[in-house]
Amino acid sequence: MRRTLISCCLSLTFFFSQAQNTATLDASGKGDQQINKHIYGHFAEHLGRNIYGGFYVGEDNTKIPHTNGVRNDVVEALKRLQIPNLRWPGGCFADTYHWKDGIGPKADRPTIVNAWWGGVTENNSFGTHDFLNMCELLGTEPYLAGNVGSGTVQEMMDWVQYVNFEGQSPMSKLRRENGRSEPWKVKYWGVGNEPWGCGGNMTAEYYADLYKQYATYLGKGYLDQGIVRIASGPSSDDYAWTEVLMKKIPLHLMEGLALHHYAVINWDDKGPSTTFTEQQYFTTMQRALKMDELIQKHSAIMDKYDPEKKVGLVVDEWGGWYEVEPGTNPGFLYQQNTMRDAMIAGATLNIFNNHSDRVRMANLAQTINVLQAVILTDEEKMLLTPTYHVMEMYKVHQDAQYLPIQLQSNSYEVGGEELPAVSASASKAKNGVTHVSLVNIHADKAQEVAIQIEGSRYKTAKGRILSSKKLQDYNTFDNPEKIKPQPFKGAKLKGDKLNVTLPPFSVVVLELT
Repeated sequence: MRRTLISCCLSLTFFFSQAQNTATLDASGKGDQQINKHIYGHFAEHLGRNIYGGFYVGEDNTKIPHTNGVRNDVVEALKRLQIPNLRWPGGCFADTYHWKDGIGPKADRPTIVNAWWGGVTENNSFGTHDFLNMCELLGTEPYLAGNVGSGTVQEMMDWVQYVNFEGQSPMSKLRRENGRSEPWKVKYWGVGNEPWGCGGNMTAEYYADLYKQYATYLGKGYLDQGIVRIASGPSSDDYAWTEVLMKKIPLHLMEGLALHHYAVINWDDKGPSTTFTEQQYFTTMQRALKMDELIQKHSAIMDKYDPEKKVGLVVDEWGGWYEVEPGTNPGFLYQQNTMRDAMIAGATLNIFNNHSDRVRMANLAQTINVLQAVILTDEEKMLLTPTYHVMEMYKVHQDAQYLPIQLQSNSYEVGGEELPAVSASASKAKNGVTHVSLVNIHADKAQEVAIQIEGSRYKTAKGRILSSKKLQDYNTFDNPEKIKPQPFKGAKLKGDKLNVTLPPFSVVVLELT
């Protein structure tokens, strides 16, 4: 009997130790690390219905309200997200794009075949002026991706001069002739895209030398106006690529190093976007959570050559990637957006926040109608996806002071493999309000999180939650608000202890005052 009681007590102790996740929040605000707002950037490639039919419907459109051809509903939705930057024109498209084809009278612009995405013919009606004016409309900073794969140093120098130089020069004269007197002063410039693949199938050594040539002239004299030059870095776990670039490129020629990583199950069998199994969901989250390891290992290499962290890690392509929706053009990469995508977004943004000492910028792929989009459109209809709502909830972290949160998480187990069920990040806004973002990726179990607060005292805890009945749920044009943030009642604050109950597959952002 005594042995049975001891056994029961041990079992209960084990059960309760596993039942509750624990965390410690350092709310003292002693550090000076900031979560750069540019971590919350977006990506607008000429791909599928992202630009044409997404952002841009044409100046002559009489069905959809617009400003100079750019959809007003899209502008308002993105302004609510406070998007800090927008990357354009690619992606793979960038290394086939020649910017001079997209300026001047639209009737005179040559057409181009989009060889990478569907083989469709584009008329170049959306070009440099259209994009940069749209960024002003959105209140966001443009991030231009230059053509290295099929372009020249002179071509990119001319582009910088065209959009940035306010004095008298051939390119600033051409800009004025095309209707723009003042320069746009574009700060962020990507030097090529994926040179290890669609950007030219180069070796790291070859690209490093080529990058130095481009970077030398982009930062030369009158062109150097605080430009941030971003080198095209590795794909996922290609640590050798990072090693070569960090070793061969002098720090004074590089302000950022890009990283691309997608949560894809298998490149040859990506699985469906809405009818996925729990195993497929689990594998997707494995791939998404690998971002933490990738950032740590690439950062360690960068630290060897850049211990002062002058060069920012720029994750300018990330998100979920599945098979296209049945019946759609396979080259358009149109996919639905479910609660699985909300899990990817929340968990990934937590990772970025927690590595904001090195991660200075990131771009979700992509904005409208492509991959893990925040907006879907169908002619005059528009909807906001679960990913949009996560980005909107998390915008409170932009330019806020990073607060360390140490978390011990229960496991989410499928097929004999484990993942941490809960992730978290925290920050303190300039108005003194502390925000804690929590994600429970577990498919069917709620998670209790006990947070010990150190260094500050709060009186109230309130928040919002994004959740739904099924992981496979998504918003439709017939039911566009099926999934949207709701008030959260599952947080209890008592003294220096905060207890939170997270439903299965949910995202919560708390406000502590």
